[in-house]
Amino acid sequence: MSSKKITLKSSDGETLEVEVAIAVQSQTIKHMIEDDCADGGIPLPNVTSKILAKVIEYCKKHVENSKKEDSIEEEDELKEWECNFLQVDQQILCDLIHAANYLNIKSLLDLTCRRVADMIKGKTPEEIRRTFNIKNDFTPEEEEEVRRENKWALE
Repeated sequence: MSSKKITLKSSDGETLEVEVAIAVQSQTIKHMIEDDCADGGIPLPNVTSKILAKVIEYCKKHVENSKKEDSIEEEDELKEWECNFLQVDQQILCDLIHAANYLNIKSLLDLTCRRVADMIKGKTPEEIRRTFNIKNDFTPEEEEEVRRENKWALE
């Protein structure tokens, strides 16, 4: 017996057939299905097909993993898989964060945000700017004021 499937439509016009059990990892999609808004497919205007495929890969792994017995080995295997899953460039990581937020997949949002936090942990503001290619638009006076007001954070 085959599992029930649903069609998801990405922002770039691609359609993906996904098992409902996988799709409902997204609270946004789950609510659309519950509200009978899934006929003809669910449009996801904020998610490209490339990112949607990554999100589905994540959800599929977590659905499969939830069916296994809980063990330390299984937990370690999932953590290793997640670590490998996040070996992507910064743009994809940011797109995954936006998609996880839009689709309301808390575990994916937590995972991707934790990855960004790990990337900035222990770095100076200058190093963070270089890492994320952020332009410093503070004047020297404004920067000194921020440093003075937030001295506790820079210690």
